[in-house]
Amino acid sequence: MTSLTTLSAADLSRAVTTYAGLLRAQRDVINRLNVYPVPDGDTGTNMTLTLESVVADVNALGTELTMSAVCRAIAQGSLMGARGNSGVILSQMLRGLIQGFSDDPVDATQLAAGLVRADLLARQAVARPVEGTILSVARAAAEGARDSTSLESVVHAARDAARVALARTPDHLAVLKQAGVVDSGGTGLVLWFDALCHVVSGDPLPTTPDLDSLGLPALHEAADYEESGLRYEVMFLLDAPDDEMTAFRRAWDALGDSIVIVGGEGLYNCHIHSNDVGAAIEAALDVGRPRQIRVSDLSEQVIEERWVREANVLPEAPVTPVPTTAVVAVVVGDGVGRIFTTLGVRRLVVGGQSMNPSTAELVEAVRATGSTQVVILPNNRNIRAVAEQVDALVDADVRVVPTDSIVEGFAALLSYDPDESAEENFKSMSLSAQHVVAGEVTRAVRDAQTEAGDVARGDWIGLGAGGVLAIAPSLAQVNAALLGRLVRDEHELLTVIEGEGASDEVTAELRSFVTAHFPRLGVEVHHGGQPLYPYFFGVE
Repeated sequence: MTSLTTLSAADLSRAVTTYAGLLRAQRDVINRLNVYPVPDGDTGTNMTLTLESVVADVNALGTELTMSAVCRAIAQGSLMGARGNSGVILSQMLRGLIQGFSDDPVDATQLAAGLVRADLLARQAVARPVEGTILSVARAAAEGARDSTSLESVVHAARDAARVALARTPDHLAVLKQAGVVDSGGTGLVLWFDALCHVVSGDPLPTTPDLDSLGLPALHEAADYEESGLRYEVMFLLDAPDDEMTAFRRAWDALGDSIVIVGGEGLYNCHIHSNDVGAAIEAALDVGRPRQIRVSDLSEQVIEERWVREANVLPEAPVTPVPTTAVVAVVVGDGVGRIFTTLGVRRLVVGGQSMNPSTAELVEAVRATGSTQVVILPNNRNIRAVAEQVDALVDADVRVVPTDSIVEGFAALLSYDPDESAEENFKSMSLSAQHVVAGEVTRAVRDAQTEAGDVARGDWIGLGAGGVLAIAPSLAQVNAALLGRLVRDEHELLTVIEGEGASDEVTAELRSFVTAHFPRLGVEVHHGGQPLYPYFFGVE
C-alpha cells in the first residue's frame, strides 16, 4: 500500500472505526491493567464505550462525508458518550485533535498540530494532572511528532514515542511498578496511534494478547495502596453558560478529586470522585442544568457491565390499558425483570451498582409508559439521585420510592395500586419498602478491613445496611451467618432471590438452616438471575 500524504474525511472515519475495533478487542486486557487507586469502573470498557458512541455518530452520516461533518460527529459523539475518567479524557483529546481541521484534507503539519492541541486540552480538563498516566502518553506522542514532515512520519513518530512513554509509566507511579504493569489508559491510547499507522501506511494491526500469558493481576487486584476515601463517581452532561464554568470548577475542587470537565459552547461532560453526591449535583444546578446523571459506588468494585450490555432478554412490558399511575423499575437479572413485570411494572430499565442508567434512559422509560403519573423504583442507592432529576424533565407527575435494593422494590410493588395517584402510591409503597430488612451475598474482589473482620479476596461476604455483616469461606456458611444477623423474632417472611452462582443444594441448605433456627419464618424462593450476587434476601 502507498502511504497517504493527506488524511481525507473517509480516512479519518476509517481511523476512528479501526480504533474502536482495537479497543473492543483489547478491552479485557486494558481492564486487567487497571490497578489505579479507587478504579472508576474499567478503563478498557469506558474507552470502548466512548469510541462506540463516536462511531455511531460517524456512521449516521452515511457515505457522502465531509471533513467538517466527520469532525462534528467525533466531537459530539465523544462528548455525549464519554464514560468514566479515561473516557472523558479521551473525549477531550479527540476534540482537541480535530479542532483545527477544515473541509480540506489534513496534512502532516495539521495532524501534528492537532496532537499538540489534544495534549493541551486534555491537561486543561484534568484538575490535578498526574504523570505516568494517559496524559504522559499523549504528551510524548505530540512531542515526538512535532518535527515530522510527512503524514507517514507524523503517525509513526507519535506511535513510537507513545510506546516509549507507556513503558516508562511505572517509573512515575509506584502503584504501577509494584503491580508490574503499565498504565491502562495509556495502553488504550497507544491503540489510537496503531489505528492511524494502519490507515496512513498500511501497518499491520496489533494482535490481541492472550490474557493468561500476560501474567496480569486479576481484575482490580491492585498492589497495596492508600485509598483516597472518596466513595462515589459522579458523571453528567451539564448545560451551562461558558462564563459560569470557572465558578463551577472552584466549587468542585472543594468536593473531591479525579475531576475532569470537558466541552464548550454551553455543553460540558463532567466527572468527579466525591463523598457528597448531592453537593456535586447541586453545584451544577447553581450554574446550569445537569442531565444524564450517573452515580457509581467505587467501594463496591462491582462489574455488571457485561450483563447490562447483553441484557436484551428482559421481558417486554405487557400491552395493557394505560393505568392512572405506572411504575418504572431499574432491574438487574432476567428473572428479576419477569417478577417485576408480573407485579405490574410497565417499563423496565436495566442497570445496577456500577452500570447505573442515565437520566435520559429513565426519562425515556417514563415517557414510554403513557401515564401522566409515574412511580420510579431505583432499587439501588446510587441510582436514587439520578431518578430524582426525572420529574423536572417530563410532562408527568413523577415520584421516586427510595428503594435501595431489589427486595425493597419487590416489597414496594406488593402495595402498588395502578388506579391510585402517584402520591398515594408513593406513600404506601415507601412504607412497604421500609418494612424490609435487605441482605446480599457476593464474593470479595480484594482484601479489605471491615467492622465484621478482615476480608481476603475470594471470601464470601454478606452485606446489609451496616456494610459487611458476615464473612465465610463458603456460600452456604455466609448465607447462614448473614441471616443470623438479619432475622429477628418478630419477622415472619424471608424472600430469597437466586442469582448467578446459586444452586439447588445451597438453597436447600438455606431452607434447612431457617427451619432449624427460625421455625416461624416462612420462605419464598424466586429465580432472579442477577450477576455477581448469588442471593438477595428480604426479611419482613
